[in-house]
Amino acid sequence: MSNTYFQFKQFTIHQGDCAMKVSTDACIQGAWAQVPSGCKRILDVGCGTGLLALMLAQRFSNCIIDAIEIDERAAAQAKRNVAESIFAKQINILHADALSYSFEHTYDFIICNPPFFSNSLKGPNNNRNLARHQQELTLSTLFTLFQKNTSSTAQVCILLPVDEFATFEQIVSTHNWFVNKKLFIKPKDSKTANRVVAICSSVNTDCDQHELVIYNSAHAYTPLCKELLAPYYLHL
Repeated sequence: MSNTYFQFKQFTIHQGDCAMKVSTDACIQGAWAQVPSGCKRILDVGCGTGLLALMLAQRFSNCIIDAIEIDERAAAQAKRNVAESIFAKQINILHADALSYSFEHTYDFIICNPPFFSNSLKGPNNNRNLARHQQELTLSTLFTLFQKNTSSTAQVCILLPVDEFATFEQIVSTHNWFVNKKLFIKPKDSKTANRVVAICSSVNTDCDQHELVIYNSAHAYTPLCKELLAPYYLHL
């Protein structure tokens, strides 16, 4: 059974009411993401426990963060996690469907750890299916959401499996957006990358591409992974 909470250096994530628990991949995304210069407003789409919103709040104190979650229990838990943190004044948790919600602002940066799977077998837990599987929130509708709610100079940070990211990259290209940065995540050096964190925008730049290996042969975090997660993790 997963722990009901995850203790970080500056906040605690309670996760007993959330279908998707804290994952190393999501922590890497939150720690790696860099908001553009002058960023004032951030949107976290499908915020779950509130993890990514809290990670960004810790580093970018001048930004206001709206975090939206469709699942009622997860949104309530995210609200509690934020309320109990030192970042409560910086983060707004919204319980709503991001696809139909009328946002009051456009955003300078959007971060999203969306449902990963588009053609895989679903399980018996409907909330977990909603969190893990692309149903209404397909990659195409997700990109439309990004375009609709961003300023002209905005950036989007997304975490996806390698195969799903290839599909998303095609969608980005079709709509005259560009992938500016990629971080390929490998569970071990002997394994192929299974996740990609990417920064996308409407600005055409050369793609800055990197690789991160999570574990060494002794199943301990690699030095680069430790360096990335050190501002957040209590123990490495």
